[in-house]
Amino acid sequence: MGGARAAPELTACGRGLVKVLVYPHSMAVGGSQLNAVELAAAVRDRGHDVSIFAGPGPLRTVADELGLPLVHAPVVGRRPSPRTIRALTRDVRAGGFDLVHGYEWPPAMEAVYGPHLRWSTPVVATIMSMAIAPFLPFHLPLVVGTELIQDDCAAAGRVDVQLIEPPVDTTANAPVERPDAFAAKWRIAAGQPVVVVVSRLAEELKKTGLLEAVQAVAALPPALGARLLIVGDGPARDEVDQRARGVNAACGREVVTCTGELLDPRPAYAVADVVLGMGSSILRGMAFAKPAVVQGEGGFWAVVEPGNLPMFLHQGWYGVGDGRPGVATLTSILADLLSDDARRGDLGVFSRHVVLDRFSLARAARLLETVYDAALRPGAIQGRSRSMSIASASLVAYKLRRRYDRSRGQAAEDDFNARPTQPVASVGAA
Repeated sequence: MGGARAAPELTACGRGLVKVLVYPHSMAVGGSQLNAVELAAAVRDRGHDVSIFAGPGPLRTVADELGLPLVHAPVVGRRPSPRTIRALTRDVRAGGFDLVHGYEWPPAMEAVYGPHLRWSTPVVATIMSMAIAPFLPFHLPLVVGTELIQDDCAAAGRVDVQLIEPPVDTTANAPVERPDAFAAKWRIAAGQPVVVVVSRLAEELKKTGLLEAVQAVAALPPALGARLLIVGDGPARDEVDQRARGVNAACGREVVTCTGELLDPRPAYAVADVVLGMGSSILRGMAFAKPAVVQGEGGFWAVVEPGNLPMFLHQGWYGVGDGRPGVATLTSILADLLSDDARRGDLGVFSRHVVLDRFSLARAARLLETVYDAALRPGAIQGRSRSMSIASASLVAYKLRRRYDRSRGQAAEDDFNARPTQPVASVGAA
């Protein structure tokens, strides 16, 4: 998925070359995980020694293609996992790693309870979810993806928080000619308007918007002949497939196509006239110079254009509507965009400019280098004992609450992947 890599710049951070073990949440296809792997390669290209701690999953192929060494993680169920903690502690020592970078809370907590406590190895945590787990130790340096979450952290009393927005490899993800082989494979006719969403088909956060997109494209004027491509897989796959089949039968033609998961979704972005989505997915579509419509919750749909860019830069590529269904809103947006070639062209140019200006992988790697430098400075760990005591008690309380919710069938699949109604209370400030 990555393009050709430049020779190492050797512009290492203040203490010289750093040996980093990057620990993604998983190696399934997803925004946070892909960010972890691509950003690891970008930091490596700046002259550092970077490896990936990972179990099985399709993104291992991407890591291999990027030339990132893999340290094998055990396959486990619930997390934090004592088995993983032991393996991580052993491998950090054996590999001589200076720092562990965990993506999302389970890898971060396993690194904290393992090499951090045993060897005092510095740990950095990147959180790309929509909320911060309150049991993450307050002495832990955090990287977050939006100004809004950074503000939440400040309100909760966290001070070591760096903003690094979801990066995009703007070389590998760039405008290209229409991929005719991909179009032929998915039966897309020449000149047919195509709307594309690349997304994990999750029950929380994603499913309602995906189902609205199916209904919205079906509601467009038949003469337009528009198609919707849904690229991805996940727990909501069966329900999305069923809704797509129902719409296709009712319309008497193939309106919606569910491709399943594509390890390389770039041809899907390239064939699109309009992209839908949230987070890293919408940014990758924008990198292809496509007009973009951001999906949120509660009926939220909004075009990425100059007037609302400040909103997205603050809160992230997501939003919360008024709770009413968003089908009519999205139908109107798509009807306007698909009938106006000039506006689509202007918005596509704007999309590409935004990504190049603020979301490039190279920029994110430079910022991450400064985070590593700060975490490795002598005396960087302050107040660890108190922070860990509070965090451990909070984690136990969270696990007990999750167990109770699970027994009642109320446990969310993707915890912390939704905006809290108010900033998380300060439970661990020193």
